[in-house]
Amino acid sequence: AEQGFAEAQTSLGVMYRDGEGVSQDYKEAFRWYKLAAEQGYADAQLNIGLMYSHGGMGVLRDYNQAYMWLNIGAANGSTTAKRWRKKVAGNISSKGIERAKVMAKTCIESNYRKCGS
Repeated sequence: AEQGFAEAQTSLGVMYRDGEGVSQDYKEAFRWYKLAAEQGYADAQLNIGLMYSHGGMGVLRDYNQAYMWLNIGAANGSTTAKRWRKKVAGNISSKGIERAKVMAKTCIESNYRKCGS
């Protein structure tokens, strides 16, 4: 994970999220997911989207951020992100969805450096 392998970073994030072999630490899970997500790794993007969707897991609930990350994960091939994106869409306005799509486009075009709200 420390050598920059996105799959290993995501797996470590899952370990921190679930407390498997390490102390449960959502902020640390998010940190590892973010490193992998910034490499275009769809599973990490899905997991970030889920963290924002649920809230209380190291980040505040933010459906716009959730939709953005799920949209990016879906674009990178995650069918699970596509399903969750539909669920999250039910919690935000059509304007919010459009804003999240623009955020996703900006995020991808900036090589994952401008992925804020």
